[in-house]
Amino acid sequence: MTRVHDMGGRFGDGPVVPEGEDAPVFAEDWHARALAVTLAAGALGQWNIDVSRHARERLSPRDYTRFSYYEKWLSGLADLLVETGVLTEEDLRGAGNDEPHALAQRALKADAVPGVLTKGGPADRDEGPAPLFSAGQAVRTHIPSDNALVTGGHTRLPHYAAGALGYVERLHGNHVFPDSNAHGLGEAPEPLYAVRFHARELWAHPEHPEDEVVLDLWQSYLAPA
Repeated sequence: MTRVHDMGGRFGDGPVVPEGEDAPVFAEDWHARALAVTLAAGALGQWNIDVSRHARERLSPRDYTRFSYYEKWLSGLADLLVETGVLTEEDLRGAGNDEPHALAQRALKADAVPGVLTKGGPADRDEGPAPLFSAGQAVRTHIPSDNALVTGGHTRLPHYAAGALGYVERLHGNHVFPDSNAHGLGEAPEPLYAVRFHARELWAHPEHPEDEVVLDLWQSYLAPA
């Protein structure tokens, strides 16, 4: 079963309204702080980006639907800090002790931020299985779209694309497999493809049936059509 976050293509949520070019990067000051503390906590090295994404996905449906974007970030981060033992619930309530933290030396300093953001976290890898598909080949995504390794686990195959017919546009090389990496099962890199789908293949009543959607999908999500 899909989680509440897997909302792509869902009917009834209204149109996507892009913000204007003059819109501020952050609508409120605390949004910037939420991003900063999330990046700083990630620099402690206690989890990876896939674990972080899954922490937000695991929010209860009630919380996920009522929280704003950055509230979801902070809530997922709070869960990770406690689950990994970085902080306790008492610490989050401001009732912890003030002794130096064991991870203090890993703290991300302000002058190091530009370099860290510039470097990013590349997920491409040299190792992994050989690609099974080539450009132009017809493929079909697996159904259901759930993580095949972990019940209720993280996956990057959206529910709306499950069982859909598409065509390989290009091979990106081998990349860390999020379905494994989010659950401590190793990076398990495998081929990642850009796959093109017609809108009519993804939705029963598309407004523009000939529109195309391109998704980056791992080899484990695909089968020959």
